[in-house]
This record gives sequence, structure tokens and C-alpha cells, in this order.
Amino acid sequence: MTTTMRTQPRWAVVAAHLVPLVMLPSGLWRIALVAGVPLGLRVADADVGGEAWYIVGLSVVSEALALLTLGLVRPWGERVPSWVPLLGGRRVPPWAAIGPASLGAVALAVIWGYAFRDFPDFGLVAFSHPAGHVLLVGCYLPALLWAPLLGAVTWSYWRRRCR
Repeated sequence: MTTTMRTQPRWAVVAAHLVPLVMLPSGLWRIALVAGVPLGLRVADADVGGEAWYIVGLSVVSEALALLTLGLVRPWGERVPSWVPLLGGRRVPPWAAIGPASLGAVALAVIWGYAFRDFPDFGLVAFSHPAGHVLLVGCYLPALLWAPLLGAVTWSYWRRRCR
């Protein structure tokens, strides 16, 4: 096992940088919903009052987790940055990145598979205009790429660190 960054396959670097970008539209859609932007949902369905913090938090946490994919292609995914208290400068054991990333990719595939089970009509979600439906699908469809992109980048990390 190596503790220094070897040359990354270009496709893995591109895939890792795509993950936060594919999650951005759905997060922005949720934040717009909370902000009261008319997104084509029926008013009764769009009442997010008490859930606003949850919805914004979900967007922030999703994007933060997506950004962690970059650690699989950056030096901080192999050695903890020196500015981190207590752990700075230590080598990141490969399993400490591969395990959570692999479990995350599987969990994401299950979550998004379940979330899109009623695709393209989304079951009980009612829209006041067809454009709202198109907007929702357009914002959430890229999120389906998160699991396969994370899986591919994790595989690349495993090949580099464990073979």
C-alpha cells in the first residue's frame, strides 16, 4: 500500500468532480421550495413551514457528502491534512475511505431506486402545471448518477491504494 498520491486516472478525477455537480440541482430546487419560489407544486403540497430547516439541512448535508467524494482523488484522502487536530499528517487507512464510500454507493443506489419507484408520475405529488413536473424531474434526475459515480471513483481508489 502506498501513502503518496499516485497519478489519478483522468476519468476518476472527472467523475469525482461531477458528484457535487449532479447533486447541486436537487439541492437548489429544495432551497427554492423553502424560499417560496413557485415551482409548480400545488399549494397544499408545498406547505413546508416546520420542515424548512430539515429541507435546507438535507440540501447542505447532501452537498457536503457529495464533496467528500473528492477525497478519493485528492491527497487528503490518503493523508490527513496537517491542520487537523490530533490526526494531522497521519496516513488514512484505505479501508477507512473504501468502506464508507462503498456502503454509501450501495445505500445511494437503494435510496434513489426507491425514491424513483413511481417515476415519471411520482405518485401523490400534484403539480399545478406540467412545467413544474418537468422541472422536478430535471433537477432530480442527475442525482441518479451519484451512486454509480461514487462506486466508480471508489473502485479507482481501491485499485490505486490496495493493488
